[in-house]
Amino acid sequence: MSTYLLVHGAWHSGQCWERVVPLLASAGHRVLAPSLTGYGDKAHLLGPDVGLDTHVGDIAGLVTAEDLTDVILVGHSYAGLVISSVADQVPDRFAHLVYLDAMVPEDGESAVDVQPMTQALIDRAAGSGAGWRIPPLPELPPPMGLFGVTDPADAAWLRTLLSDQPVRCLQQPVRLDNPAANAIPRTHIHCVAGVPEGITRRPVPPIQPNGSPAQVWELETGHDCMITMPDELSGLLLKLG
Repeated sequence: MSTYLLVHGAWHSGQCWERVVPLLASAGHRVLAPSLTGYGDKAHLLGPDVGLDTHVGDIAGLVTAEDLTDVILVGHSYAGLVISSVADQVPDRFAHLVYLDAMVPEDGESAVDVQPMTQALIDRAAGSGAGWRIPPLPELPPPMGLFGVTDPADAAWLRTLLSDQPVRCLQQPVRLDNPAANAIPRTHIHCVAGVPEGITRRPVPPIQPNGSPAQVWELETGHDCMITMPDELSGLLLKLG
């Protein structure tokens, strides 16, 4: 039995993994899909002081409180920053890191550094309202949809899960200075359909930090593959367990 810890991205909540959790669990694995501070059941905690360090603390705290070991840590989108930072703090807890259509930072980088179009969202927030929160991205015509979700019923359900994103989360830099984290194997899963204009993806280096060849898988779907392709995503994740 493996332990899968699924970390959602910006604007989302842990509920976005609703279709993946039972598939992993039915294969005999333990699965955790918490909501980060400010989202889902923690939406009432949303505030200007919520930042990347808050979310890193959420996941690192859960790992230590539950005494989790040999964890397959999955980070979607913005959560690539979160899982990188958590692995740097407690590397001995993790068997594998999975960057699911995710930001992959270097030491000292923020979300703006990894995905420059993020700055436009921050600038827009600064020009309206309180300035510290960014509303969810609007739904676009297919094939982009709402975070890559184009089915009307699925998009309507997804809208109920979304919260504003604190600007601080996108501006705080990661600190990745623990060499022990480099030993953790990594897998990258890219969603390659319906990529919005302005979104860039850094090439994955051919060699992982641990010296192994890079492992990159693709899904022919939009960004929120846990909603649009839960069976296919779960099948890939189960290969790691």
